[in-house]
Amino acid sequence: MSGAGAPMITADGRGLRVTVVAASWHTAVMDGLVAGALRALGEAGATTTLVRVPGSFELPVAASRAAAAGADAVVALGVVIRGETPHFDYVCQGATVGLTEVSVRTGVPVGFGVLTTDDEAQALARAGLPGSREDKGAEAAQAALATVRACADLDV
Repeated sequence: MSGAGAPMITADGRGLRVTVVAASWHTAVMDGLVAGALRALGEAGATTTLVRVPGSFELPVAASRAAAAGADAVVALGVVIRGETPHFDYVCQGATVGLTEVSVRTGVPVGFGVLTTDDEAQALARAGLPGSREDKGAEAAQAALATVRACADLDV
């Protein structure tokens, strides 16, 4: 089951500037992911900016720009639901590799909140909506904050 063994992450976001970059496809799922991320960041005391892009494939370029503009962390949110063509594989790979590259190249943590699911029901179950089993938007935000703090420990 997804989520089994997940760590409990509590991170202090005070003094941190976090950009949430979110895709626009699948409005209900995205609304849940964005709400979860913004709620978690607000509870942690981070200052947030929300940027919307058309789809998950566009997340890496926006994340790169956010990092270059001085964000302490980026939270990338999207959803890609499997269809009948290989398009799913290309978008998932492009978003994953692109976001990883941004984080490694810039040193700015990127919380990965891109759902890659077989169907809409799986996406809704992870979107942090009423009745959802998981809140992947909040989890991605918490992971980004925790990584900023962990990396700061390396800068001693």
